[in-house]
Amino acid sequence: MQDVRAILARNVKAARKRLDLSQEDLAARAELDRTYVSGIERRVRNPTIEVVARLAQALGTSVAALFEEAP
Repeated sequence: MQDVRAILARNVKAARKRLDLSQEDLAARAELDRTYVSGIERRVRNPTIEVVARLAQALGTSVAALFEEAP
């Protein structure tokens, strides 16, 4: 099993890029600080499930999808 923060980081970044959003855009949508989004993508932050839910909503996806391992 991979590190859960690595999976989350990869999936948040991929979803953000698919939507052509900057970290600042995503942060604004999720009502977070841009540096916090950066920290999640760099695996230095350990977000709460509430923050993950806000990110999922801002990205138009589910919490579960943000934790799916790549095949």
